[in-house]
Amino acid sequence: MNIASCEIVGAEALMRWHSPARGLVPPDDFIPVAEEIGLIVPLGEWALRNACTVAAGWPHGLRIAVNVSAVQIKSGTFARSVISALAFSGVPADRLELEITETVLMDESDTVLKTLSQLRDLGIRIALDDFGIGYSSLSYLRRFPVDKIKIDRSFIRDIDKRDTAAIVRTVIGLGAQLGITVTAEGVETEAQLEFLSREGCVEAQGYLIGAPSKAADINPLPKSRAAIRQSG
Repeated sequence: MNIASCEIVGAEALMRWHSPARGLVPPDDFIPVAEEIGLIVPLGEWALRNACTVAAGWPHGLRIAVNVSAVQIKSGTFARSVISALAFSGVPADRLELEITETVLMDESDTVLKTLSQLRDLGIRIALDDFGIGYSSLSYLRRFPVDKIKIDRSFIRDIDKRDTAAIVRTVIGLGAQLGITVTAEGVETEAQLEFLSREGCVEAQGYLIGAPSKAADINPLPKSRAAIRQSG
């Protein structure tokens, strides 16, 4: 949600595995295994194509964000798979947002740099996810093409603490100075949202805005938070 206008600007695609034997398996359990055994590339391609297909039915302008593994980007075929997903779904490139973590940026290989630059040249937005919990080297923001910083939910959860609030305030200011959109993850209370609004944070994401739902239940997405309140 855009904090200033209270308009919904998009949604993030989340992957869940409902196993007949294990029940609900969280992505923190199965994604590392998929990366290790080499299934993350076809799994990621499937997720990207499905997410774009769903977003094609949303009102014009709403973005779809999809998480991307470092293994996918280093595969050498990732840019082609993204272009294929966009062509298959008909979603314009500027409505797709790819979320990467700092593990991607730690690899300064030509493949990673070339892939990120190629995708960004097409109009696709690159978001740095979970900012603050990894190495958080500011040099990444200088060397890599990043359009958005997503402040990790652990900082938002403790935003009432002075030191944490100072860190969040600094990241928001950094984004403003660099012309990078800042999104706060894990926003669950009005107090958290009010703090972010005062400090000039651009976007908020979390249970206060909307809980994770099946694609069919959020299609089409409401245009504003007021619509969410009315439906709830």
